[in-house]
Amino acid sequence: MRKILTISVDDELKLKIDNFAKEYHISRSELIKKALRKYFYLQEFRKLRSELIPYAEAKGYFTDEDIFKDFS
Repeated sequence: MRKILTISVDDELKLKIDNFAKEYHISRSELIKKALRKYFYLQEFRKLRSELIPYAEAKGYFTDEDIFKDFS
């Protein structure tokens, strides 16, 4: 079920939203939904990554390159 959410933004952000939505032919609502989904996915990724880093470091993986060397 869809729900309405009202937010307040400053004039500069509203202008950016409007311009971006117009340029990419999507509604402001769709733009905001996509931006929020991306934000939540990124936060979840960062959380999981920070939880897994100690395990990776214990195995000798300190950089992305370390992983790519072993799995490429």
